[in-house]
Order: sequence, then C-alpha cells, then structure tokens
Amino acid sequence: MSDPTALGLVHFWSQADLVMRLTAYILLAMSIASWFLILWKTWAWLRVRRASRELDKFWAAASVDAAIANLKPHDRENIFVHVAIGGAGASSHGAAEGTLASQTDRSELITRALRQRINEAASRLEAGLTMLASIGSTAPFVGLFGTVWGIYHALINIAASGQIAIDKVAGPVGEALIMTAFGLAVAIPAVLAYNAFTRVNRMVLGQLDGFAHDLHAYLTMGARVPAEH
Repeated sequence: MSDPTALGLVHFWSQADLVMRLTAYILLAMSIASWFLILWKTWAWLRVRRASRELDKFWAAASVDAAIANLKPHDRENIFVHVAIGGAGASSHGAAEGTLASQTDRSELITRALRQRINEAASRLEAGLTMLASIGSTAPFVGLFGTVWGIYHALINIAASGQIAIDKVAGPVGEALIMTAFGLAVAIPAVLAYNAFTRVNRMVLGQLDGFAHDLHAYLTMGARVPAEH
C-alpha cells in the first residue's frame, strides 16, 4: 500500500508538470486580483458611505460654494461633490454662445451636467466588477481543467507502471482534486463580493440620484424639493 504521509500538496506539486503549475499560477494570479479588488472596492465604498453621511452639511451651508467646500471638493472618492460641482458650474457659467448647448434653457443645461456626472460616478462605482464576475465564473473551470489534466497524467503513469490497484489510483486522483478545491476557493469570494458590491452600488446610485434631483430643484427654482411623507 502507498504511504499516506507521502501524499499531499507537496507531493502533488513535486510531481506536477508545466501545465499543472501554469494552471496553479493562473489561479493564484486570479486570487490576488480578486482580493485586491475586494479590498479596494470595500475601502472606496466606506469613503462613499462616509461622504453620504455628510450631505446634511451641504444643505446646511449658506451658499452652493460653501456647501461644496463642506463636502471636501478635492476628495476623488466623494461622488456627491463631483455632482454638485457639475451642477453648480452649469448653473453659473452656462454655455458658450454660438453652440448647440447655448440654444437650450438653463434647466436643461443643469440636467445634462448632472446626468453626465452621475454617469461618471456610476462608471467609477462599477470599476472592477466585470473582473470580479469573470473570476467568479471562470475560476472553477480553470481548477477543473487542472484536475482533469492531473487525473489524466496520474492514470497514464499508473498504467505505465503496471500496478493497477485502488491505493495506487486514490492517491494521485485525490491530489489532482486539489485543483478543483483551489478553483472554488478563488471563485466563491469573488462571486460573493460581486453580488455585495452590485447591491451596494444600486443603493448608492439611488441616493446620488435623489441628491441630484434636489440639487437640480435648488439650482433652477432656488428651493429644495420637500421630501414626501
């Protein structure tokens, strides 16, 4: 019988060929990229959440310029201040004469500026989600490929040795299944993070849309739209 202590990850890696090692390196790279995106998106979301809690300071200011200053205008992660700057800029400067934009009214210019800033914020919030989704959907198949390749070569080596016994088959096959486990270990956090960030982004964009609506009402009518009860 084979020695169980001789089997395991170390033995599997020592017996792995170039394809198996390359597959393992791909899974490792996918895992590093996935966790980098998870940590980066979590940090960015925490900053956006903190910025959303400071919106009361915006409406408590005496003017739009003072309100923008209260929202830390140089903070790149503060999507609310970028929307406010875009709307205030369109309200105060308007459009250059002789252009198509100059033929539209002030309210439409503000709406266009706010919509553009919201689209930019949505793109920033969704950055990295495509990669997370790709890793979550492909990592299990990469791991499965490694398992199939490992089992194939294990069976070839066993057949060449002429010792077809269950203890000779179970060890190499069990070692090859490690690649499937690695693929799942990479995919599960990516999928969970993608679902979580998608839900968070939907909530943030809803709050941003409401802020832009209130800001548009203030810039065009000089008053904030009262909340419905």
